[in-house]
Amino acid sequence: MKISDLPLINACLNGASTVLLSVGYLYIRQQRQVAHRNCMIAAFSTSTLFLICYLTYHSFAGRTSFRNPEWFRPIYLTILLTHTVLAAVIVPLVLITISRAMRSRWELHKKIARWTWPIWMYVSITGVVIYLLLYQIFPQK
Repeated sequence: MKISDLPLINACLNGASTVLLSVGYLYIRQQRQVAHRNCMIAAFSTSTLFLICYLTYHSFAGRTSFRNPEWFRPIYLTILLTHTVLAAVIVPLVLITISRAMRSRWELHKKIARWTWPIWMYVSITGVVIYLLLYQIFPQK
């Protein structure tokens, strides 16, 4: 494996997190707590692995920039900005949400999970979108 393989791996990890978060949400709606817990632990694991791979990639590859097409750059930067800000916000939210679940503080868990889940979903989905824009749709030379 090469460093240049990491963006695709990162997109796959984000995609896996999206699927796991979606299935986990469906399970909790069906009151299947153990299945929900397992999906959320798996989503946390894939997101953690993503973060490790992301930091590894950027420590070697440096900064990635979107230049062309110029007309799309403001749209890309808007997606990137919201993704980046919410990615920073989601880390403590996920840790608090998981901590409350581990301590069986269900009412507090539910209160914060209502915020954590949609933000986490947005970050996971936009992570895949950013990969597609940078490496597949508008590959930067």
